[in-house]
Amino acid sequence: MDTRTLRLDDADLTYDLHGPDPAPGQRPLLAVGQPMDATGFRTLAAHLPDRRVVGYDPRGLGRSARRDGRTDHDPRVQAADLHALIGELGGPVDVFASSGGAVTALTLVETRPGDVRVLVAHEPPLIGELPDAEAAHRAWQGVREAYETKGWGAGMAAFIGFTSWNGPYTEEYLAAAPPDPAQFGLPAEDDGSRDDPLLSDRSAAVFGVVPDAAALAAAPTRVVLAVGEETGDTVTARTTRALAARLGQEAVVFPSHHGGFAGDEFGHPGRPAEFAARLREVLG
Repeated sequence: MDTRTLRLDDADLTYDLHGPDPAPGQRPLLAVGQPMDATGFRTLAAHLPDRRVVGYDPRGLGRSARRDGRTDHDPRVQAADLHALIGELGGPVDVFASSGGAVTALTLVETRPGDVRVLVAHEPPLIGELPDAEAAHRAWQGVREAYETKGWGAGMAAFIGFTSWNGPYTEEYLAAAPPDPAQFGLPAEDDGSRDDPLLSDRSAAVFGVVPDAAALAAAPTRVVLAVGEETGDTVTARTTRALAARLGQEAVVFPSHHGGFAGDEFGHPGRPAEFAARLREVLG
């Protein structure tokens, strides 16, 4: 692995290069996560040994410093960063993007369509795509309130409840008390911090995006919406299928769950070997 830094006027973007230089006619594969940084893609890269895989830390996360005076993770700002990184890499790339990173990558295709040949957007949390979007936003606000009032353990427990709920968010769900952190082995104590990149208001810009379907359809990029076979009817599966339907396609099924490409880096391993094989097949 070769680690480099791209220095911009208002941020330093650190990125990792895995594998050989691209073969003739083969583009680098840029892996994008949010709020996950490049470490989450190292197992996937190891299962694609013949490809140049590039993982990067979004500004303000991991090793990438920012100097723009902001703390939010606006996908438009991050899409501009990706454009600069793709230029540094020498031109168009293929992109595998997951979760909030998929929101950023979709924004990139809308605004810089010549940058990406194929985008595999894996489970973007596009709440605005849902028929129950209003209830989903209320449910997400419940996560935020648990975090703001009781701290990280309570917020993460509420997040687990939010992301594991199958189907539309009902009044029964919204009226229920937040889950007890202890049932997930999470701390109940509040350490006073409120800077978690997932649970804090920094993520608001990610959840609020509604993609421009016309711009995506007009782009030369082949956009593939991908969903994990184990994700069921939870929120990121439903958002993915909803956007796919709006683009006139069906979501492509990948092995495992929301983090199915990962090893044991975060304690919830997927099936990275099978995931990499499916990704290779979809990229073509």
